[in-house]
Amino acid sequence: MKQSTEEHNAARDSFTALYAITQSINSILDPEKLLDKVLAIAMEHLDAERGLILLNNTESKSGFDVVAAKNFTDTHSPDKLAASSSVVKKVLSSGESVLTFDALSDERFEASRSIVAQKILSIICVPLRQKEITTGALYLDTTKARGKFTEDTVKFLTIFGHLAGIAIDNARRYDSLRKENERLKNEVGSATLHGELIGRSKIWKATLDLVMRVVDTDASVLITGESGTGKELIARAIHYSGMRKDKPFMAVNCSAIPEQLLESELFGYKKGAFTGANTDKIGLIEYANGGTLFLDEVGDLPLSLQAKLLRVIQEREIRRVGDVQDRKIDVRIVTATNRDLSEDIKQGKFRDDLYFRLNVIGIHIAPLRDRKEDIPLLANYFMEKASAAHKRSAKNISAQAMEKLLKHPWHGNARELQNVMERAVVLSRNEEITETDLHLQLLTEDDLLQSGLTLEEFERRLVEKTLAEMNDNRTKTAEKLGVSLRWLQYRLKEWHRDPE
Repeated sequence: MKQSTEEHNAARDSFTALYAITQSINSILDPEKLLDKVLAIAMEHLDAERGLILLNNTESKSGFDVVAAKNFTDTHSPDKLAASSSVVKKVLSSGESVLTFDALSDERFEASRSIVAQKILSIICVPLRQKEITTGALYLDTTKARGKFTEDTVKFLTIFGHLAGIAIDNARRYDSLRKENERLKNEVGSATLHGELIGRSKIWKATLDLVMRVVDTDASVLITGESGTGKELIARAIHYSGMRKDKPFMAVNCSAIPEQLLESELFGYKKGAFTGANTDKIGLIEYANGGTLFLDEVGDLPLSLQAKLLRVIQEREIRRVGDVQDRKIDVRIVTATNRDLSEDIKQGKFRDDLYFRLNVIGIHIAPLRDRKEDIPLLANYFMEKASAAHKRSAKNISAQAMEKLLKHPWHGNARELQNVMERAVVLSRNEEITETDLHLQLLTEDDLLQSGLTLEEFERRLVEKTLAEMNDNRTKTAEKLGVSLRWLQYRLKEWHRDPE
């Protein structure tokens, strides 16, 4: 039996509406605009007079929020929303669609005065779902005719609702990322003035000068330095001071994500690519499109992913896990490591071709013990920040306390200094931070002789301890250690400390 022309046209129109919503998924990332578009498509296709989109909100008195509405004079009025409210609550609680061909004679709505008052004839309401969870509802009604919506309408709108749920979830995730990027942008501020990036030492000023010379280029940057020196802050400064500042900044710690998940997190995946891949997922590289991708601890990237990252840099395209389609991408790559990648290359742990691609511009961040002029500025900044955060009265640092801070070797760098100052502010009962408030000890013989130290690390710790005791006088330090000044200067240069 041939399909009638009317049925054929209805099927074609339904396909057109579904195609429109899929186009919206890919083209509209503003949640508010997307919600309005979804509602407009549904109402136009089904010739509904009024429509609502509601999303669950457990903190709301009604249990949901009206996030899009059309032709409702007041969505905040209980009386004017009463008819739709009872239907929506039923859909949200049961997760099942509601359809009435004649609302005025439907026993389920006999108690609803507003249906009679507003002369509502046909109602349809379907759940919006994300991964089998009901996240909201799409409601439509009309006063034009009984039987306006049918079982075929339910089937169409259910599919429509699934697509809309995915679109809304994607848009809200993107909006959340955008707002987080905006917050971080405001938090980082100027690369030369903001927070932990302050400093007056020559070595620090030279670092910031190099940063400012590369911000308006697309050259790949490799930031090296010990843990706690502020590599991510430098990466953020490069992004938010440059021409990509209004685009996303995506930071990924390569050592914090399990190896088996890292590829799908970076590149995304297609639905069905593996067990649990129920929908398509955009990877972090795609989220960074137009902006900057920051890969921290890039030395921990598995060799298999190193090859794929090299392809991203060379071809400017990616391929999601399980996909056959390549996608063009425009991202600036900034990486960081506290490892010696040249040694990793010798051991076959890191690709030399990738290293040269990443290290177009190399920025080394000196450890805090090599730029002690910056310690007073940073200590006071961290004290003021902690005092404001914890509502404490600390305003000054005593001379004895500052002397102790200057003598400490700071193996944890600026991060360790921040923790020390925060602890001191919390524990202090006075406006002045004293030496006893710091709870800071210089290295002891036990620290130097702890098991597991390499000979090179033991040598460095001994030199650092003696330097601190000699107030950084290198001649006296060499005499006490029984070595030549030339030997000491060579070692300090090797450890990125320039000789006096």
